[in-house]
Amino acid sequence: MTSTQESFELALSGKRISSNTSFAAVIGDPVKHSLSPVIHNVGFHSLGIDWVYVACEVKEGEAQSALDAMKALGLRGLSVTMPHKIAIASLVDSVSSAAQALHSVNTVEVATDGSLVGHSTDGDGLVASLVEQGVAVDGKTILILGAGGAARSVIDALQRHACRQIFVVNRSLDHAQTAVTLAPSIAQAISIADIAALTEAAANSDIIINATSVGMIKGSEIVSKNVLVSPIAVDLIRPDHIVMDLVYHPIETELLRQTRHRGALGIDGLGMLVHQAALQQQIWTGLVPDVSDMYQAALQALA
Repeated sequence: MTSTQESFELALSGKRISSNTSFAAVIGDPVKHSLSPVIHNVGFHSLGIDWVYVACEVKEGEAQSALDAMKALGLRGLSVTMPHKIAIASLVDSVSSAAQALHSVNTVEVATDGSLVGHSTDGDGLVASLVEQGVAVDGKTILILGAGGAARSVIDALQRHACRQIFVVNRSLDHAQTAVTLAPSIAQAISIADIAALTEAAANSDIIINATSVGMIKGSEIVSKNVLVSPIAVDLIRPDHIVMDLVYHPIETELLRQTRHRGALGIDGLGMLVHQAALQQQIWTGLVPDVSDMYQAALQALA
């Protein structure tokens, strides 16, 4: 039995599932090792409501079938992960402003009229995670490493939360330039090969966010094939920097280890995962779950 399964069973221990139980689910491929069931079931338990959350593997191209099943089975909420975020955005009945800007949905709400509404809670989850650590983003200059889906959700949220300036650093300058169109008045694209521009951007930034997969464990291996990896040179990190790594497996990446060695505040990516899930539950139920309980359950599952 895996740690995730144990935590899932712990969250449901003593719970009686009946015809009145509300169900929510995550769809994606793969989802076998998803922490979402652990996080959400503990969140529902903290609220004392009769909800259960499960993971459903849905192959690419079957997003419409998943939405049809959601309606047929009476699911109350849906989390969406890769590879379905873009497809679901075009299939739901309406979308929130963030989901519209990103052309991506990670949350589906069943409205009172039965229509399906798509939301994106990833970026706001990151902001909430920073706020929990006493870090406000308004008026701050922020350096973002990466220009993929995670980076885009962060850029959108940061500009909505009134940050002052955003630097987007990526191997492909074209991708970085596409990402900054989400915040054209405050965002600037930089190629990671432009060492002078990267150095200047880091020197002028208050917060550094790694939105790449560098340092992530996939299965039993580090994605980059190098155990000691960091997406940015350690000498660019100052003691007064705040560094957040969206990677949470391992919970302490090489970037965070280097950050703390330099005397700066390092924040792991598990908080973002938990806070975006809490925002999903707020959308579905109108209630705010205990984020601390959810984080501890996720941490236990990772251990």
